[in-house]
Amino acid sequence: MTSPATRLKRTVGIRTASQKQREVSSFSFWLYMYFLVDFFLHMPARVPGYAYLRPTLLLVLIIGFSLFIQRQKFSGWTKEPIVKALFAFLIYAALALPLVEYPGSVLRANLSEFVKAIIFLFFTALIIDSERRLVVFLYVFVGCQVFRVLEPLYLHIVHGYWGQRNYIGDGEFAMRLSGAPSDVVNPNGLGFILVTAIPFLHYLLWPSGIKGRILYLILMPCLLYALILTSSRGAFLALLVVAFMIWKASSRKVLLLALGLLVGMAGWSIMEPQQKDRYLSIVGMSQTSNAASAEGRLRGMLNEFQVGMNRPVVGHGIGTTGEAKYNLGYGRQAAHNLYAQLLIETGVIGFVLFLRFLVKIYKQFRRNQIELKNNRDRVDLEFYRKLNNAMIAVFWMYIVYSTNYYGVSQYYWYLFGGVAIVYARLLSKRLDIKSETESTSLLRRRTHGLVSKVG
Repeated sequence: MTSPATRLKRTVGIRTASQKQREVSSFSFWLYMYFLVDFFLHMPARVPGYAYLRPTLLLVLIIGFSLFIQRQKFSGWTKEPIVKALFAFLIYAALALPLVEYPGSVLRANLSEFVKAIIFLFFTALIIDSERRLVVFLYVFVGCQVFRVLEPLYLHIVHGYWGQRNYIGDGEFAMRLSGAPSDVVNPNGLGFILVTAIPFLHYLLWPSGIKGRILYLILMPCLLYALILTSSRGAFLALLVVAFMIWKASSRKVLLLALGLLVGMAGWSIMEPQQKDRYLSIVGMSQTSNAASAEGRLRGMLNEFQVGMNRPVVGHGIGTTGEAKYNLGYGRQAAHNLYAQLLIETGVIGFVLFLRFLVKIYKQFRRNQIELKNNRDRVDLEFYRKLNNAMIAVFWMYIVYSTNYYGVSQYYWYLFGGVAIVYARLLSKRLDIKSETESTSLLRRRTHGLVSKVG
């Protein structure tokens, strides 16, 4: 006859083996990590001949096939609120395709970019299935963003590289730092990248020990200096949002406020007059054409909303903002506002469904906060507390920056949604482990007492 203690060991062993079995294969995980490096660092532009392999398409197909043959491990993932909200948006976009203004343009030129963006949510949500893999993912993702900033900054310091210049009138140009020659990001995009990295560095790198703090103190001035060189007003406002969220969550508000003022004064002192004038144009204090540029950007946003009202119900089609604006006499420049872009491309219905997707992400982090507060005494949740703070700061930064940046066919909201799903799942698993440990301990004590009585 099997003893209670033996049955307990077998039960725990079966549960552990079952959890291990549900993990996605290491092949799929590391291939996805390579995909992130390939995508963010634009490897086809760096390695001669590599682009002929169509690496992005090839990697997506291989990863997708590997997940398909492991599909038995993913039961229930479609019930996630964030996934359901995105599915609602995707189903609507598919059903509305015959009714939009430019269905041919969607299928011929824009669908591939949209698909390449949304797969970040599915790949992230399905492949990142353990704390160790989440940590590796964060290293790869944040590391790629930091590299994309440091590379052009190095080229600027050593070789005088800028990447872009803006005409400011009277035959003069303002130089602005953009991505490296092998990158495809303009100054505003570079500012977006570096501001995305800052919350993760602050919450995850700074508390990681003396080496992490030294690296943080090296990287942060470099990122802030690069932000100055971009002259990106949108990125500057996004940085203020991140700084406010960090300040709000901190218990050392006076110290952070003083440090913020010192950093601001130091940054202002090293700015060129043209850079100062550009940032002053945010509050209408510019003395040059930067004021007209700021007014033009606002006027452009209003024009984009007017374009959206041309087809207010179902829109013009995914990725057709430039075509719609050109045909209505507003030029072909891409939308600089996610919310206007949503209205133009998907209409009011798609606009509401996409915002519902964003609301689901926010609600997930609010639920995470409640769980963490209810378990504030647990030291094993410290990583989750810090990551949740970083993600909330990034969320609000994305919300604000989306007024200055397009995003329907860009990766960032979808990848963020995938990380939100992973975070909630792993946090729930961590809390369940605690409950199971307590139950197992109680069962062991009862079993020990039973064995003693039998003896």
